[in-house]
Order: sequence, then structure tokens, then C-alpha cells
Amino acid sequence: MEMLQNADFWIGLLKIIWINIILSGDNAVVIALAARSLPEHQQRQAIMFGSGAAVVLRIALTVVAAALLELSYLQIIGGILLLYIGAQLLSEDGDHEEGDVEKASLMVAIRTILIADLVMSLDNVIAVAAAAKGNTTLLILGLAISIPMVVFGSAIMIKLMARFPIIVTFGACLIGWVGGETIASDVVLREFSEANPWLHYAAATAGALAVLAIGKYFQAKHSSVEKTDESA
Repeated sequence: MEMLQNADFWIGLLKIIWINIILSGDNAVVIALAARSLPEHQQRQAIMFGSGAAVVLRIALTVVAAALLELSYLQIIGGILLLYIGAQLLSEDGDHEEGDVEKASLMVAIRTILIADLVMSLDNVIAVAAAAKGNTTLLILGLAISIPMVVFGSAIMIKLMARFPIIVTFGACLIGWVGGETIASDVVLREFSEANPWLHYAAATAGALAVLAIGKYFQAKHSSVEKTDESA
């Protein structure tokens, strides 16, 4: 109870919540993209389970994030994984049959959310941990309060994507942008990045364009196969 009467506790809590609001925008986009192909009742489940599991994952990552970021090639691998996820989500046309287990599975959506959040949260959790200043209770409480914000943001994004399909393309490109940034931030490229600040933006732009190109290619290929099947 003494902790609740401490002004530093409430200031730290507000910092963590604010950091999560700022840094969780891309996570909400990933959740919305992964869940948009599901039936409406499963969309809610994917958002809730995905968001909750992602927060638990962030709490666990806080302990080891700083050490992981010092491992060579880890962020390069993570960035490539994000490029794959972005292209995969863009290539899906979002109009699946009820029995389409491969693309519209609840577990596949949750898995996609967790993998993307794992990669995208490494940098974020360091900022949150710094605000918590070693206070585990503060950390967990701040992240828990952030769940409704991510859930609300994801639900709004799904509705917007259904109404304005171009947002799906922008969302996938955002994942590609983050993937490119992640690759450029790897330990093995750190000295080169510091000496050449343009690399950060060049890698991010290349990541967004790669996701767009690959995603559109597979989208067109998928449409071509469907037209061939219909004419046969």
C-alpha cells in the first residue's frame, strides 16, 4: 500500500503506459492484419489471446532483451522473418471459405502475432524496463493496463481494413519498414550504420518495397490460379 502512495510509482506507471501507446501502433497493425481473415467471433479471440500473450512475452523479454540485442545476426534473422510475415499477410486476399484451415486458422493467426511481436518488441521492452527502474510490479501493471489499448486499436484497424483495403497494403509495408530497420540495427552493422546514417532509412525503405513487391506477386499468382480453376 505504501507503494501506491508514492508519487514516483504513479509517474513510472504513466511513463510505461505512454511508452506502450507510442510503441504499440505497429503491433496493433500486425494483430489486425493477422486476424482480418478470420470469422468475426474468431477475430475477437485472436485479438484477445494474441494481445494477452504478447504482453506476457514482453514481460519475459524484459529480463533478456538487452543481452539478446547484443547477439550478432539475431536482428538480421528477425528482420528477414518480419519481411516474410509482411509479404505473407499482404498476399492473403482476406476472403476465405469457412473451412480454409490453412489461412483462416485461429492458431495460425495467434502464432503470426506472437512471432511478429517477439521480433518487434526487443527494442520496445528496453524503453519500458528503463521506465520501470527494476520495479517488477510496476512493469507488469503498466503492461497489463496497455492490453485494452492494443485490443481497441486492433479492433478499429480491422474495421478500417474492411472498409479501406488500401490500409492492408500500408500495414504490410509498415511491417516491412520495421523489418528493414531491424536488419540495419544488428550488431554486425552497428559501426557502419553509425558512420552512414542513411543506411537506417535505406534499409527500412527497401524492406517496405520488398514486402510490397513479393506480397503483390503472390497475390497476383493466387488470383491467376483461382481464375484457371474456375475456367477449367
